[in-house]
Amino acid sequence: MTRAFLFPGQGSQFIGMGKDLADAFADARHTFEEVDDALGEKLSDLIFSGSQEELNLTANTQPALMAVSMAVVNVITREGGIGLEDNCQFMAGHSLGEYAALTASGALELGDTAKLLRLRGQAMQDAVPVGEGAMAAILGLDFDTVVAIADEASTKNSKCELANDNSDGQIVISGHKDAVERASELAKEKGAKRALPLPVSAPFHSTLMAPAAQRMATALADTNIRPPFVPVVSNVTATAVAEPSDIRRLLVDQITHRVRWRESVQAMAADGVTEMVELGAGKVLAGLVKRIAPDVTVSSVGTAEQVEELIKRLQ
Repeated sequence: MTRAFLFPGQGSQFIGMGKDLADAFADARHTFEEVDDALGEKLSDLIFSGSQEELNLTANTQPALMAVSMAVVNVITREGGIGLEDNCQFMAGHSLGEYAALTASGALELGDTAKLLRLRGQAMQDAVPVGEGAMAAILGLDFDTVVAIADEASTKNSKCELANDNSDGQIVISGHKDAVERASELAKEKGAKRALPLPVSAPFHSTLMAPAAQRMATALADTNIRPPFVPVVSNVTATAVAEPSDIRRLLVDQITHRVRWRESVQAMAADGVTEMVELGAGKVLAGLVKRIAPDVTVSSVGTAEQVEELIKRLQ
């Protein structure tokens, strides 16, 4: 069976995620401690027992979700003795999850990734004043229809764009608040099952994020990036990337470009992947894979019990 490991993005976070891993495994505890040390604060306290409202702040969410994913990875590789390079053909992550994929594949160091994601979250929050941007999930319409709706809803000074192509019938739009609201109404008129405003504080993955992209370009220029030992599928291109200069460029582009998740899953499946395993908090990506590629075997691994089961299966 040919396998890909997947890493979740924003929306999968919850208070208490990863705590049973830290309680059960020394390498999970060390992972959270390393992230805490890199950030100079006890992010793990927030993850394990803080407030959901504070965890949902994107500057906290991004390094927190990565920390949980890497706790899973480090238990599998160190305590389980499993070589990821021997057990998967690709890695891929949804938005911030791409940073976890790059860390798991050896391209980035854990401490560097924690700092980059803290900056990424702050930069994305700072890029657009609160209240000027918005995002919404359009359910039940195909990609081309939503593209046309976003174009129709946009004006010279008010833009609506596609942010996430998550799966057939689940597409997220982003941009100026009034344009997103116009697009949501148009989507309902054109037969969308729902047009759900998302509880986010900034219009992620849109051209409004250009100031954040500039800040990330500066930070990434000073970050050591190595070739990954497993190809990582880029959100921007939906193709595998291995050259450090390409990784750096695409991580900058990712800030303002849509997440091509549906195409990424399709590409991995077309390249022979028959099993996809989500490593980290929640089951969001597993649910999307089931819709995109129903013939692919899929599972989520985020608890101590699930990690132990995966280690036994891979040994």
